[in-house]
Amino acid sequence: MPPTIPPLGRRERNKQAKLERIVTAASELFVAHGVDDVTTGQIADAADIGTGTLFLYAKTKGELLLLVQNRHYAEALEQGQKAASSQTNALDAVMALIAPIVECNRTQVQNGRTYLREMLFGDPTEEHHGAALNIIRQTERALAELLQDRQDLDSETAATLAQVISSIQYVSMASAMDPDIPVSQLTAAIRTQVGTVLGRQSAE
Repeated sequence: MPPTIPPLGRRERNKQAKLERIVTAASELFVAHGVDDVTTGQIADAADIGTGTLFLYAKTKGELLLLVQNRHYAEALEQGQKAASSQTNALDAVMALIAPIVECNRTQVQNGRTYLREMLFGDPTEEHHGAALNIIRQTERALAELLQDRQDLDSETAATLAQVISSIQYVSMASAMDPDIPVSQLTAAIRTQVGTVLGRQSAE
């Protein structure tokens, strides 16, 4: 019988409720106006909390963006893993895995590019930055598992290829500055690059 998880106390419930209000407020404001044109004061007002309280959850606007987007990226990764599980071809499986992440990144292009910048170059000691890096690690592990299974690769080779594919994905997303570039065009470009990498591996 699994252990019973005790209910949250009042303080933890209040803390969680404030966090949810912050995430909701920041998410809506970032989508509506772009992260650069939103202030922490606006987010605090929309979440019905003081600015000082807001800074207990995230010290900068960049960290707030990480807090918001980490949830979306984690959900996108989960969707990608489910989609990839039904693909038998390695390239199809890889693209099924990363396509929802690309789509998530393009929901609001400037926000997506800012998120990538914060993810890669933010404060490594900050909680939300660490969570963002963990999403990258989870994605690379999922890619490696697919490559081991679909291309019968050893774990070391699969892990190395997963890092290469991850780099292709993030550089492609970061460099696609034009908001009019459709997700389908971006994923097609990524597919071409990944296919070349996997093709070379198969030929060795």
